[in-house]
Amino acid sequence: MSEPTGKYSITMPRDIAEAARSRSGPSGLSAYVAAAVARQIERDNLNELIQVAEAEHGPITDDEVQDLRNQLHQTRKGQPAGGAAA
Repeated sequence: MSEPTGKYSITMPRDIAEAARSRSGPSGLSAYVAAAVARQIERDNLNELIQVAEAEHGPITDDEVQDLRNQLHQTRKGQPAGGAAA
């Protein structure tokens, strides 16, 4: 069963609305906009989580971010994290 829906009126620049309408496909503009808003809410929630974590533990450094990216890349390639392939 799908979530209950409501009808809302929003205002946005015409060029953005037309670009969204042209990309919305068979699901329609409402579904396209709803998905975009849902993604923005996820980003907002993540940013709030990051702010709380940084307030408690301090900001993450660029080196730490790069190390985590390297670990993710190695994991995706099936290599153990933290070690170079022989």
